[in-house]
Amino acid sequence: MKRGEQGAALLTVLMLVSVMAVLSAAALERLRLSTRIAANAGAIDQARAYALAAEEIAANRITTLVESDPARTPLGWAGRETGLPLPGGAASVTVRDGGNCFNLNSVVTGQAGQRLMARPAGIAQFEALMRILGIGEGEAVRVAASLADWIDSDGFPLPQGAEDAAYAGGPVPYKTANTLVADASELRAVAGVTPAIYERLKPWICALPTTELSPINVNTLTPEQAPLLSMLLPDKLSPDRARALMIGRPAAGYDSGYAFWRTSSLAGIAPGGDIEAQTGVRTRWFALDLRVRLGDSEVVETALIDASVPPARLVRRSWGGGM
Repeated sequence: MKRGEQGAALLTVLMLVSVMAVLSAAALERLRLSTRIAANAGAIDQARAYALAAEEIAANRITTLVESDPARTPLGWAGRETGLPLPGGAASVTVRDGGNCFNLNSVVTGQAGQRLMARPAGIAQFEALMRILGIGEGEAVRVAASLADWIDSDGFPLPQGAEDAAYAGGPVPYKTANTLVADASELRAVAGVTPAIYERLKPWICALPTTELSPINVNTLTPEQAPLLSMLLPDKLSPDRARALMIGRPAAGYDSGYAFWRTSSLAGIAPGGDIEAQTGVRTRWFALDLRVRLGDSEVVETALIDASVPPARLVRRSWGGGM
């Protein structure tokens, strides 16, 4: 072989070696990536298993809590975070009163699977809450009416509401649900709800699997949640006054909703039977916020527990947060 041919052959061999080295490195990196993905998937599965176990433990403790006093839910649990050490990580569980929020489904009456009709009282409370939160009156009226139309069974829009025709002309046409809202994030699809309005409402709303008016517990409501009390009587009970009531609440709480409305601080305010029935001292809905971390993997779960009839039972679970 001539000298030039030897050089060309050597160059070819070197190029082949280089290509093989690059391919080997790429294959090794893909193998490492696949191994990491498999390990992360395993860790996430294990973290979810721990979250489900913590969920069951919480439900059992909630059952014990409500059974200790069926007429009045004991205090000292709401908003308290509990840490749980785990092999290779940790978990935390926070229990909240899941009824201290505006129930989006309360703008209608009826039951899922049956005829749903707009409820003026629920619509008015939603309008009041939005105005209290700084949303314009016109926007509040439109959003509340459109939400009722979104859920109710008929195809006739309320004044300033929106039925199917309002959604048919958009870039992606769709129809109203004509059933209960399953998750509060669904509100974003309702006519009149801008991203800014949704973000403003997000901390205050929920989608309970019932059309009952928002069940406010006057013993677990925090001072920061005062607008939820003020929305019940917006012309008589200002947010500041409602906040002062929560701050001045007896350490042991009130014995009943009836007792709350008859405190000296509320002298001259007559809530009426419906409002009085809407407020109480017993919690039915418990919201769980669970977070599990194992190594570099983290799982977040939000669960809704119904404790109306012992034992407390799970009615909804969401991975990644949000209800």
